[in-house]
Amino acid sequence: MSKIKNIIFDLGGVIINLDTSKTTAEFNKLSVKPFESIYTQFKQAPEFDLFDKGLITEQDFFNALKVAMETDMADTELLSAWNAMLLDFPLQRLELLNVLKQRYRLFLLSNTNETHIKAFEQDLLQAHGYANLEPFFEKVYYSCRMGMRKPDTEIFKYVLTENNLVPEETLFIDDTLIHIEGALKTGINAHLLPKHKDVSELIKELRLT
Repeated sequence: MSKIKNIIFDLGGVIINLDTSKTTAEFNKLSVKPFESIYTQFKQAPEFDLFDKGLITEQDFFNALKVAMETDMADTELLSAWNAMLLDFPLQRLELLNVLKQRYRLFLLSNTNETHIKAFEQDLLQAHGYANLEPFFEKVYYSCRMGMRKPDTEIFKYVLTENNLVPEETLFIDDTLIHIEGALKTGINAHLLPKHKDVSELIKELRLT
C-alpha cells in the first residue's frame, strides 16, 4: 500500500483491548432483564447512540438504562458495569503508533462517551504515564465531542475535510464491519481487523512498516 499517507485508527478492539461481554455480564448480575436486549456491539437502543454523540449527559444515560433494564441499581453500580468492557492498552501497540507516526499522519476516530474517556485515560496514565492519547496521533476524534458517530459517512468526511486528507491516500482500520462499510462509501481504503488478530499483524500484512 505504497500510496497510503494517512492512517485512521479505531480505538476499542484495535488500540485498547475491549470485551463488551464483561459489561453484559455485570449488568446481568444487576437486573433480571437481559442486557443483550438493549445492547450488543452491533445493535443498540437509541440512548447509546445519543450518549456516543454527546447529546445526553451521563446522568441522562444512566436514568435511561434504569428504565430500560427495569431496575433501581445505584449509579455507582451502573458506572462499574458500564466501564467493565474497558481492558488494557498493550505497550507494543503504543510503541507501534510511535513508529508509524514517523512515516504517516495518524488519526484516532472512536465511537465513545465521556464516561469511558475518563476511565480509559485514567488507566492509560496509571499503566503508561500518558494523560491521554494525543501524543500518539496528529488529532484524536471522539464521537461524543463531534455530535456524530460511525458508521455515518458525515464523520469520515469531517475528518477528511478538516485535515485535507485525500481518501485514496488514507487507510482506516476498525474491528466492526459496518464502520468499515461507512468509510468505504467515502472512498477511504478500509480494512477490517479480525477479532483474533492484533493490529500489528495487520500492519505487517499491509506492508506499512
